Order: sequence, then C-alpha cells, then structure tokens
Amino acid sequence: MATVTPDLARAQRLVVKIGSALLVDAQGLRAEWLRALCDDVAAARARGTDVVLVSSGAIALGRKVLDLPAGPLRVEQSQAAAAVGQIRLARAYEEALAPHGVKTAQLLLTLDDSTDRRRYLNSRATMQTLLALGTVPIVNENDTVATDEIRFGDNDRLAAQIAVTCGADQLLLLSDVDGLYTANPKTDPAARHLPVIQQITPDIEAMGGDPISGLSKGGMKTKLMAARTAVAGGCAMAIAEGSVLNPLTAVASGSRVSWFLPDTDPQAARKRWIAAMKPKGEISVDAGAADALRHGKSLLPAGITSVAGRFGRGDPVAVLDAKGARLAAGLVRYSATEARAIAGHRSDEIETILGYPGRAALIHRDDMVM
Repeated sequence: MATVTPDLARAQRLVVKIGSALLVDAQGLRAEWLRALCDDVAAARARGTDVVLVSSGAIALGRKVLDLPAGPLRVEQSQAAAAVGQIRLARAYEEALAPHGVKTAQLLLTLDDSTDRRRYLNSRATMQTLLALGTVPIVNENDTVATDEIRFGDNDRLAAQIAVTCGADQLLLLSDVDGLYTANPKTDPAARHLPVIQQITPDIEAMGGDPISGLSKGGMKTKLMAARTAVAGGCAMAIAEGSVLNPLTAVASGSRVSWFLPDTDPQAARKRWIAAMKPKGEISVDAGAADALRHGKSLLPAGITSVAGRFGRGDPVAVLDAKGARLAAGLVRYSATEARAIAGHRSDEIETILGYPGRAALIHRDDMVM
C-alpha cells in the first residue's frame, strides 16, 4: 500500500517554524517575504486551519538596531538584542497580518514552561483560548530571561513542543534546506533526498548535520530531535526550504519536502501519555458525574464526593466512581486543598469559596482519559 503523506491544505491545526535566515538578512527584515508568508497564513485561517507561528529573528533584528559586532555574542548581549528585536518582530507580524483582519498575540516561553506541569497547563490553556478566539499566536523563546539551564536552545525543538502542547496535527519547519538527505548535499553529490520518514531509526539520526547558515542556530540534528517530539505527540512534521515567496502555498502545491509520519493522532497520543502517569491522588464522584464523564464531559466540582492524597495543580489523579472503581485518570486543575474546598459546589461558587476566580472544570475532558 502506498504511503499517504499529509496535505498541508487540510491541516486542522498547523504550527509553522520560521528560521532567522529566512526572516532577516544582512539588510534587515525581509519585509516582502514576511508579507507573502502572512498572505499564506491568512489563507489558511480562511480555510478553517488554526495557525501558530514559532518565529526566530528577534536577536538578529536586535543586534542590527544595537549595532552589535558580527560573530558570537555574549549572553548579556544576546539578551539585550532579544529585548530590542522582539518588540520589532511582533510588530512586523502584526502589521503584515492586520490587512487580512487577522489578530496576533505574542507568547514568550522557556523550557521550564513545558517541563513544569503547572506552567505547561497554563501555556496550553492560553494557547487554546487564543486559537478559539481566532488569533495567530507568535511564539518565541524568552531569550531575555532564559539561561542555559532553562533553554530550548533552538526554535526547532520549541516548535515541536508547541505543536504537542496545542494538539497540532501538522508542524512545518521552514528552513534553508528542503528536507532530510542521506548525507550533506552540499558536500556529497551522491546524497539522496528522503521524502517520507516513517520511523526515526538510529540510521536516520546519524544523518543529522551541523547548521549551515550563520544566522541560524538549528541544524539537521535539532530538526530530527524536533521530529521525534512531534511524532510522539501524534503530529506529522515536514522540513521545507522556505526562502521562496508564499512558502506555505509552495508546500501545499507539492514542493519537495521531507515528511515525518506519526503512528497515531494528537488526541490519542495525549490520552496515552496521561494514562501512563502514576496518580498522586484520588477523586471520588457521584453517579451523575460518572455518567457525564462517560459521555465525554469534563469533571465539575459539583459531582465530587471526596478527595484523597496530596497533589498540586497539573498533577495526575485517578477518578473513582461511587463504588470505588477506577473510572478515569486526568490532570487536575486545582491542588488537593482547593479541590476539597470546592468539592460538591457549583462552578459559580468557586470564587466565593477560594477568594479568587478559578476554572469551571476540575479536570477538563481534554486532560482526561477514561
């Protein structure tokens, strides 16, 4: 049976990573290229596709404004350049998408925001809300505060993590190469292009190389690391040469790329991940709540009869029915102390009980597996 590759035009939720070398050249921002990219983004939104952009370029833009020397920058110089460049980068996207009636938002993240479960849930909830409101989030690593210990270090891996966080079904890495080769095509004329990778084997990983562009930190190795994260989360990933105008249109029209295929979909992958976690507590529910959960509803405080264990927001918990049988597992949105306080109460009473507004669901259906 022939392998069916993803169709970019049919993506439900698409994350696009833009490399520095595509967005910024020796003269500064490539404004015409950016406008053409945003034309593509607006067209995707019009088709009903949610779009998230993970964009490099802040440091490259900022260093030109600050007239910093060529070559590697000290940490404090990079952070200063990011602080100056990030504001210009966000404005450039806003101005390029505004004529299409598309609103933008800016998210600055670090590795801690994906590894810490509470921050991860916050990031996920914010992203889901922004997409539901019809915006195009512009994401970048928060270089102004990130240290080596809390850095992704490249936007390829950040993009993959964002794709998993927001439940994207497709991730497109726009780069200065048109995919994965068996060797470096710039130095080996026998190198073969690989259009489809169904499994990331040790042989595939060995094909990773070093960065080619002086403006880019990510090489093929980081893209392969990104691919591993993406496909594990049920997201197909493509590497495409993005310097042409309207690069999304080019990919959708059949330009040469390398697709990495997942063996499941984003929702199933997320449920599998949650199911594998060891619960840190137990939440018992009444018959009405148990029936609602079986019909795909979220768990509301009103249906809770008791709370056991010590857990914080974002921790995994088991949900038990009235007979004590395990009904579900999920990531809880309140601590054990908060859950005990609001158990049995309506969602509109949460603010009065806790003293601050909270989320309506104790466990959202997207964070639960039956």
